[in-house]
Amino acid sequence: STRERTFETVRMLRDKGIETAPHLACVGSTRDDLREILGLYWEQGIHRIVALRGDLPSGIGLGAAGELRYANELVAFVRQETGDHFHIEVAAYPEVHPQAANADRDLENFKRKVEAGADAAITQYFYNADAYFAFRDRCSRLGIRIPIVPGIMPITNYTQLARFSDACGAEIPRWVRKRLEAFGDDLEGIRAFGHEVVLNLCRRLLDGDAPGLHFYTMNQSKPSLRLWQELGLGN
Repeated sequence: STRERTFETVRMLRDKGIETAPHLACVGSTRDDLREILGLYWEQGIHRIVALRGDLPSGIGLGAAGELRYANELVAFVRQETGDHFHIEVAAYPEVHPQAANADRDLENFKRKVEAGADAAITQYFYNADAYFAFRDRCSRLGIRIPIVPGIMPITNYTQLARFSDACGAEIPRWVRKRLEAFGDDLEGIRAFGHEVVLNLCRRLLDGDAPGLHFYTMNQSKPSLRLWQELGLGN
């Protein structure tokens, strides 16, 4: 909601010696705003950023979209201003961005971000491994060679997950949705079943040579840490 909180968090993590990759969104920002933010991150020793179009900050109307409207423009701007200082990661959508006209247009938009200078991509979360593998294959046929890291969302709250998924276009497979609905208010049952679904998804992705996993923790570390440990990733 506010950039100052992001800056404070980045400073805190860097002070603790933790490698940090802050998100940088272009919507609602001028080039001067972005130039200032990049300078702050450079001074703090940050070398990774996640470049996104982003949503409008709280209190800003649609008419204040900023000077850069799309993520590919932001990636190009970062490269123009900072050269190769930053490792830039961008978003990818195996199940198609909800605002894209169709799958082909969505893939064209992704390719523009890569051609602008992106080093890697992180996907929207999904629960169908075949969607990721098909997307990766389509990218390969277009000559897109950057690592595409699958986004993983642990299942802990079905109502919240369904709301998020409907908004961002992430599909919950019908059989998973029906099983989750059947648990009703049984949160322990939802979490146990959800853990097995996501654990099996992670295993299949890693077995299929995914370059890593990106966990969306939603401010709950324990479900992601449990997955991390059971996958043996901390060894």
